[in-house]
Amino acid sequence: MTVGTGQRIRLTPDERRAQLLDLGVRLLADRSLDELSIDLLAEEAGISRGLLYHYFGNKHAFHEAVVRRAVDDLVAQTAPPGSGDALEQLAASMTAYVDYVVANHAGYVSLVKGAQGGNETLRAIYDEARGVLTDRIFTEDAQADLIPDTPATRLLVRGWAAMAEELVLSWVEEPNGVTRDELLRLLAGSLPALVVAAAPD
Repeated sequence: MTVGTGQRIRLTPDERRAQLLDLGVRLLADRSLDELSIDLLAEEAGISRGLLYHYFGNKHAFHEAVVRRAVDDLVAQTAPPGSGDALEQLAASMTAYVDYVVANHAGYVSLVKGAQGGNETLRAIYDEARGVLTDRIFTEDAQADLIPDTPATRLLVRGWAAMAEELVLSWVEEPNGVTRDELLRLLAGSLPALVVAAAPD
């Protein structure tokens, strides 16, 4: 990193590691995790492979760190806005989720496939992210008013989240004439409808 005088700004180890993770997340947006190599990151960052190993230890640790950073970004970007009624907040979260998956499709698919394929580390990261995304439906005041916190609705919300993920991934790969607005209506409208349908008489 340089300033106007041509002098280099010396980064602390934590700053350099964060910079490399940011670069890794950007590269992951349009690459699978397998394509995100130490060589590629070293070339893009203009540093040696040895320095990357110094910060991350090995390729697997590097992948884990990049995926964790990407998941943190997903959770932050899809947080409800904190204003509006329950349906508006749910719609805003789902809009942000669709935008995230579209912008980071290859990397997101890698995470999903890695979690499904038996990679225990990716599975743990995936489950942790899924838990945060679904649990906050019950902790956000507006959404909690819409969806009661019961064991049955928690189970239903986890099932809906899996359905929503499949809908978005399928739509990104092949929209089949479904518009983005139609997709968003399906996503935001299906959860309240399922809760109503599952409510005891």
